[in-house]
Amino acid sequence: MKLLIKYYAIIAGLLVFIVYVTTLAPSVVEIDAGELATVQIMLGIAHPTGYPLFTLLGHLFSLIPFHFSKIYQLNLLTAIWCSLVIIVFVYTCKLILDNLNVFETTNKTKLQKDAKKGKRKKGEENKKQATPPLKLTIGEPVKYIASIAAGLLLGFDRTFWNQGNAVEVYSLQAFLFCLIIFSLLKAYITPDGERGLTKRWLIFAAILALGFTNHMTTLFVLPATAYLYFDKFRLKITGIKRLLIMIFLIFLPIFAGTYLYLPIRASQGPVLNWGNPVDFERFYRHVSGWQFQIWFFKSSEVMKKQLGYFFSNLFSEFSIGILFCLYGIVISYLKARKFFIFNIILFLFSLLYASNYDIVDIDSYFLMSYVALSFFALFGIVQIFSKFSFKKYNQSIATALIALFILIQVIFNYKENDLKDVYTFEDFSKSTLNSTKPNSIVLTYLWDYLVSPSYYFQLVEKYRPDVTVVDKELLRRSWYYVQINRQHPGLLDGVNTEVNMFEDALKPFERNEAFDSNLLENLYREIMTNLISTNIDKKDIYISSELVENEMRKGEFILPEGYTVVPDNLLFKVVKGKEYVPAPDPIFTIRFPKTRTKYIDFMENDVGTMLARRALYEIQYNRFDRAKIYIKKIKEEFPNYNIPSELLQVTER
Repeated sequence: MKLLIKYYAIIAGLLVFIVYVTTLAPSVVEIDAGELATVQIMLGIAHPTGYPLFTLLGHLFSLIPFHFSKIYQLNLLTAIWCSLVIIVFVYTCKLILDNLNVFETTNKTKLQKDAKKGKRKKGEENKKQATPPLKLTIGEPVKYIASIAAGLLLGFDRTFWNQGNAVEVYSLQAFLFCLIIFSLLKAYITPDGERGLTKRWLIFAAILALGFTNHMTTLFVLPATAYLYFDKFRLKITGIKRLLIMIFLIFLPIFAGTYLYLPIRASQGPVLNWGNPVDFERFYRHVSGWQFQIWFFKSSEVMKKQLGYFFSNLFSEFSIGILFCLYGIVISYLKARKFFIFNIILFLFSLLYASNYDIVDIDSYFLMSYVALSFFALFGIVQIFSKFSFKKYNQSIATALIALFILIQVIFNYKENDLKDVYTFEDFSKSTLNSTKPNSIVLTYLWDYLVSPSYYFQLVEKYRPDVTVVDKELLRRSWYYVQINRQHPGLLDGVNTEVNMFEDALKPFERNEAFDSNLLENLYREIMTNLISTNIDKKDIYISSELVENEMRKGEFILPEGYTVVPDNLLFKVVKGKEYVPAPDPIFTIRFPKTRTKYIDFMENDVGTMLARRALYEIQYNRFDRAKIYIKKIKEEFPNYNIPSELLQVTER
């Protein structure tokens, strides 16, 4: 029991870590995982805002000589970060419960309120001043149990759990969020004049700065921080002085010093150099997330959509544990009003700000809101114990009930977060690369499925580095041409004139000045077309399906005159003329996990569609035996794909 009390937070974090290891992704997953892993391993520069702290810490961890793949090693790091979150969160919960007197609510009579306004009448001084504080009945064991329970509730929250399964910047950010809150509360509860008060506020400022060097969503904590700081110091001169010291002597040096990594590393020409922030103009655009700002605060409809998504998923986040959160909101309001105000500011500001971001993968931006809800849950759990306090054995019942709620949450969220057999992105990207001929070019904008994973496999594992994967959408950015020239010398030789003209026309756009959108679009399309025409005699060129289905059909992307595309396993191949073009047998394997997501479904449908297209192409040239090979592949390995009826008829011949 003594060990449990001594290491209660570590035990909670270790329990979460053990569960996370059982669901940990073994390879690259969707969206940015491949890019971020590559940036960490090779000390590159990630997409805005650059995440220098994430990059540097990940690189140091990647140097540890474990006997498994680097991608698994970095996935493991995310599980470690999330486990550390729980340790800090549990310590914070215990800190709150140990210092409830700082946050407790006192019910004041009208007499008191009048006295504060200077309206107290003569002779009323001896009257009853106020009702006693509304206190929570908390025994010492209850503090430990409630803190652990609230930590586990957060640890097995669906979105939070997901951050601990694969490389992403938000696992470290969640750790920094909780470290910021812990250091803030530690400083806040320190009495005025006590030794160490200034030191604690300086520590808080340092951790806050580190938060901003990892992710700019650290701003979510600022309004709640301001509430506590000015509640403690008001507008006194000592508080203002301390604030200035925190900003200029602690925050700014750490913030600026860490972000210096970006221009220094960019000047060294890393293989991944998003934004190429070598000068102040590019540095500012990168750190400010300029290219993503168009998705912020677009309209009230965006906010309604994202808020609707958040609240519709609340039950699936916490399962029936959401009852603790809702109950805790009421209890904290009644019995710990200051903490309620702090936490509700934290919750509402992060929720409302994130809800104005118009992206599909919005879940991770709600992390701070889930942390705040878990703090509310702490009060709900404590109140349940308070209700059961009149008999000792009833507290055991309360403990068992809370444990059951958390167990249901684990069971409820386990399947969706079980990524231990997800090799689909690795198989899809490797199969796509391997279906091309040596030294070929692939034009695509499948960032989530192909471009990002290929960074890791080509640059880190050296799998098919001969293939040039060109992200069609990134060709709209000036920095991308620098990266292409560094990685693939000679590729742009035939379009240098167009590229120079495009970059000149792009400068006013990137500087938020007046620009010619028609000129930009025309030059961009010209680069795409000429990139093919100037390389087709030297290299085989392939185009992914989404580019053919969307841009080519709309006439936004035009092939050079005399060229067309034919389905060639997982890609379309650019060919001249209309003669039959043979393709290799579909000798590849893509493993699909039991847990389905929209990303997994997309890949299965995309591969099935490409194989079906190749079968139809074979039928056009009366090569029915060849068509049957592709149809058989679909039937055996892609059972969820609906094969067109005209292909099913071929198998009956």
